[in-house]
Amino acid sequence: MKTGDRTAFAEIFNKYRSLLFSHVYKKIRDREEAKDIVQEVFTGLWTKRAEINQQSNLGGYLMMAVKHKVLDLVGHKEVESRYFESLSTFSINYEGKTDHSIREKQLQSIIDREIEALPQKMREVFLMSRVEQLSHKEIAQKLNLSEETVNTHIKRALKTLKIRLGLILYLVMLIKM
Repeated sequence: MKTGDRTAFAEIFNKYRSLLFSHVYKKIRDREEAKDIVQEVFTGLWTKRAEINQQSNLGGYLMMAVKHKVLDLVGHKEVESRYFESLSTFSINYEGKTDHSIREKQLQSIIDREIEALPQKMREVFLMSRVEQLSHKEIAQKLNLSEETVNTHIKRALKTLKIRLGLILYLVMLIKM
């Protein structure tokens, strides 16, 4: 075989093929993968035939080659499994975050639109209260209004928004179902 004798290689192949296959199959329980590993080992044997020491134990050499191929396969499968698992997790998390982010932006847009639809003075008082977080007294002083008027504007704005946004949110929930 070392000199390229195909008949010698065929004899080695016929002698060890079944033994190697059954050894690999016991380890990985996959016929096609086992056949591929045995094929790769014999392909490697033929490719490296000139480098093999004639005094070495050929059966031991082949068993070690099979062992390394099985370990490579198992390691590859483990890495592949972790990769697909992380990819799946990323995909689920990314979709969830993206979907959540889109819905949040849509909801904020609806809220902003409804606030813009409020009467001008009511909207101004409401935004000073909720966005700028000013007290009723501070708003009254800035806009030269009574605290009672500020309180009334905020109550009406909240009531109006609750009615409008409640109906919109109810319709959105119906559409999503």
